[in-house]
Parts: sequence; C-alpha cells; structure tokens
Amino acid sequence: MANRAKKHINLFYCSECEDLARKVSQQSDVIQLQTITWRNFDDGFPNIFINNAHEIRGQHVAFLASFSSPGVIFEQISAIFALPKLFVASFTLVLPFFPTGSYERMEEEGDVATAFTMARVLSMIPKSRGGPTSIVIYDIHALQERFYFWDDVLPCFETGIPLLLQRLRELPDADNITIAFPDDGAWKRFHKQLLHFPMVVCAKVREGDKRIVQIKEGNPKSQHVVIVDDLVQSGGTLIECQKVLAAHGAGKVSAYVTHGVFPKRSWERFVHNKSEVSGHQFTYFWLTDSCPLTVKAIANVAPFEVLSLAGSIANALQI
Repeated sequence: MANRAKKHINLFYCSECEDLARKVSQQSDVIQLQTITWRNFDDGFPNIFINNAHEIRGQHVAFLASFSSPGVIFEQISAIFALPKLFVASFTLVLPFFPTGSYERMEEEGDVATAFTMARVLSMIPKSRGGPTSIVIYDIHALQERFYFWDDVLPCFETGIPLLLQRLRELPDADNITIAFPDDGAWKRFHKQLLHFPMVVCAKVREGDKRIVQIKEGNPKSQHVVIVDDLVQSGGTLIECQKVLAAHGAGKVSAYVTHGVFPKRSWERFVHNKSEVSGHQFTYFWLTDSCPLTVKAIANVAPFEVLSLAGSIANALQI
C-alpha cells in the first residue's frame, strides 16, 4: 500500500458504533465520517435518511455495523442495501462481530442454522459501480461459515490476535507468558498465530452427569497464563479453565477474547470485587470493541481492558 495512493473513504456507521467510527477516522486523514439520520415512523418501522447522498457519488464508501440484537439489524440492512446504489465507486461493510456465529449447526431435524441465513442476506447486498461488496469480519466463530457467503460478495476475514500480541509485549512479565486454549477448537483457530509461546490445551470431559475442564496438554506452573478464545458468552468455560490452571500452579491467569458478548451482564462475574469471593479472579481480561454495548458497560471496570480494532479497520478499508 505504501507504493500507491490511499483511497479516500466515506465512513458511515450505526448509532452503536459512533465511538469506534470516530476512532477509525482518527487513524487516517483519508477517512471521513458521514452520517445517517436514524428515525422511526409512528408504527415503529425505520425512517432513514442518508445525508450527503449526492456528494458520495463516485466515492469509496464503507459502513460500520453492529448487529447486537435482532431489533437493530433491519434498519442497518436497509441502509446497507441502499448505499451501494448511490453510484459509489466501491462499498465495504465492516461487521466486526458476526453475531449468529454460534448457531451454525443443525444437530437435529428442525434446527435452524441462522448463521447461514444471515450470510445469505448479506450476500445479496447490491453491487456498487466498482463491483461486489467487501465484507470485513473479525474472528468469525466457526471457520466453515466463510463458505456460507455467495460469490456476489467478497468476505474479508481478519483477526484481533495482533492486538493481543502487541499488548503482551508491553507486560512486565512478557517473558513468562503461556497461552492456554479452552478446547481443541480454539487451539486449531489460533495456535499458528501464537507459536512462539508455550501452550496449554484444555478439554471438557464427561464425569458422570457433569462436564468438567481438564488440562489435556502443557504445564502452566509458575506462568502467567493467558486463555485465548474468539468470544465469550456467559463466561462459564473461562472460569472453569481459570480454576484448573490455578490448581496446577499457574502464577496468574488472564483472558483474551475478540468478542465480549456477555448477554445479561454476565461480565459481572469477572469484576474483581465479586470474582475474589468466588476465587476466580483474572489479572487481565482483554477484549476488542467489536461489541460496542459491552465496551460501554465495562468501561474502567477491572480486570477489563479494551484493545481497539480501529487501526486494523482503517487498514482493512484500504485493501
């Protein structure tokens, strides 16, 4: 990219992503924020207006989305489908968290694979004058979901792991880090990006009617162990991993997830003054700002620390 001029990007965003959009625009003087007026008719349906629609003709356009709940998806889909048709040079959708990612399987007849449905919807985004829409997604939950998208869009799959690596290099005990994975799936996804660290792999095994976490391989003794996964929901698996790592002599335990989903304020289980009572305190809990509502909820709350995707998104917009 150093040998060619950077594209000037007009970045639109949903209401939830305003803070992240501003951070992205601060990464480069070629990213200009544009606004959409989000209103509703009396019956509750969206009444949306794209500001400066004429001025973006022939320009590169992007939209930063957050599908945090079904209630906000339709209004954003409406804007996303409209933007490429405004005679723009290219269109990029940035959806940091693909939210239906943990519902990709059919385990019995009648199950609905909503991840496939969402991919089909996004695959129907109209082409711009420059061609198919590019869709930027970070650490999609199930790798096979990349094949759910049709050829009418260009999915670009990014990762938040470089942000974690940068943060680990800044730690005072950076030479005493061991990476732990809560299961084989997390190991398969991330271990190649973390090869220069010692590793511990955990696994859930059935013991009677319960499933318990055990260490499958590796030794956490006296190490600062960082559990790495793509997302967290209730946090139960991370807590069980922390317990078994501490029982095997880990000096400290921290965690990193790209997507801090935390439904029903489940992040509260990790707050220091509460987790100390239960004996599962994490030294650090790193997450990205892919889930804006969580970021607002955990601001300045230990042990949470947000690693912003802003720089990575700004770079992805230049691909």
